[in-house]
Amino acid sequence: MTPTTEAETGTAAAAVDDRPMTHRQVMEALSGLLLGLFVAVLSSTVVSNALPHILTDLHGGQSAYTWVITATLLTLTASTPIWGKLSDLASKKLLLQIALVIYIGSSALAGLSQNTGELIACRALQGIGAGGVTALAQICLAAMVPPRERGRYSGYFGAVFALATIGGPLIGGVIVDTPWLGWRWCFYVGIPFAIAAILVVQRTLKLPVVRRKVKIDYLGALTITAAVSLLMIWITLAGKNYDWVSWQTAAMVGGGLLLGGLAVVVERRAAEPIIPPDLFRYRTVSLAALASVLVGVGMYGATTFLSQYFQLARAKSPTMAGLMTLPMILGLAVASTVAGRLITKYGKWKAYLVAGTLMLAIGFGLLGTARADTDYTLLSVYMAITGVGLGLTMQNLVLAVQNTVPRHELGAASSVVTFFRTMGGAMGVSALGALMNDKVTHYLAENLAAAHIPAGHGTGGGIPDLHKLPAPIVPLVTDAFGHGVGMVFLFAAPFALLAFVTVLFIRETALKTSQV
Repeated sequence: MTPTTEAETGTAAAAVDDRPMTHRQVMEALSGLLLGLFVAVLSSTVVSNALPHILTDLHGGQSAYTWVITATLLTLTASTPIWGKLSDLASKKLLLQIALVIYIGSSALAGLSQNTGELIACRALQGIGAGGVTALAQICLAAMVPPRERGRYSGYFGAVFALATIGGPLIGGVIVDTPWLGWRWCFYVGIPFAIAAILVVQRTLKLPVVRRKVKIDYLGALTITAAVSLLMIWITLAGKNYDWVSWQTAAMVGGGLLLGGLAVVVERRAAEPIIPPDLFRYRTVSLAALASVLVGVGMYGATTFLSQYFQLARAKSPTMAGLMTLPMILGLAVASTVAGRLITKYGKWKAYLVAGTLMLAIGFGLLGTARADTDYTLLSVYMAITGVGLGLTMQNLVLAVQNTVPRHELGAASSVVTFFRTMGGAMGVSALGALMNDKVTHYLAENLAAAHIPAGHGTGGGIPDLHKLPAPIVPLVTDAFGHGVGMVFLFAAPFALLAFVTVLFIRETALKTSQV
């Protein structure tokens, strides 16, 4: 074990670093953090509208579609608490830069993929880098400013999240629709932003010096990752490769729960646990973690399956599909920014969590009525309500937790919220993807039978290319996907409603005005 510190710059420099950062210094450092966050979010959203085209080119099906998304979420989930714990032990700045380097390398490799297996593997590596950037950006902000002032800066995080969510599908759509670029540039396009983020962070981010011995809980990281992975693989394959009620289900669920129990035992005995069990002695942390799981299910489902809806149920191009999701993203951006400023001004945050989770449940319920021929004006309203719900919820769950724990536990506590949100998202995307695949297959079979067309004719069982299907089959396929995606949102709504009930029990405490 060797001490790990921030850059050794001498006693005088250390003294300067220990002083609170001015607003100007915070904004300068924030520019690098936000650029990194933009890159991390872009890594998932830039492929959302391009995936049907990518998987058609690589001969992948609906299962591959789900796993290209899920692989990133899985490694992001598993690595988040590790990054968070390391940030309490070592240089936050250096860790952030390492995460960005991992993102750059994995993005370059993803662009070179020759089949879906290689793409999924590269996306898994990309999730490790994105997980580090996402967690560490929030942790660095928490280290720079006290909770009472954090609201307005958190609003910028929400706005950048929205910008990347808006820009990602549009950039991906334009890349796919531009013949001389090709889908591989969906992965290359984020590399210049990541390099810029590394340089800006190096120049502007100055945090208090940390000198602690590093003792990484490798066994805890292994058992947590194994438990989450096994359960998620079960969700992805159940109902397709084997029945939901089967010996495979019993073995995988039992194994996942056993590994989860082992992880709890390991974490209780570890000197520096990845997810410190003592954090859950705080009621707010426990409830926020549960709410994050529930919100994650719907949040990632919305961003993952809306692109399929617009491309496969409404026959829109990738670029147009990105444009048509703007109401949800604008709702997220406006709500996040406005709520952040109001929280800083008045010091109250619970009302935004309650309103946000309720609007999320309502929005998902309304999107559950979507079909291939649903009027776009109505869809815009439904998406805007969902976006506002997300904007009021995501960052404020992190803020509530950060306001509860002492400063030396900020990293672990912040990453816990992100961990459970992405775990919910990873499992949610897997489960909802399996549900959609089942529903689309069912509705398509019904449509083909009603039209007296042999089952499976012209579809090939994978992601369909509507432009290559026989004209009589196209409306049958779009109707099946419209109905199938609608059912996904309908099933996501109860999770948001449970999140609403959960946050009702969170006790609001005044935001701290210092970093103590």
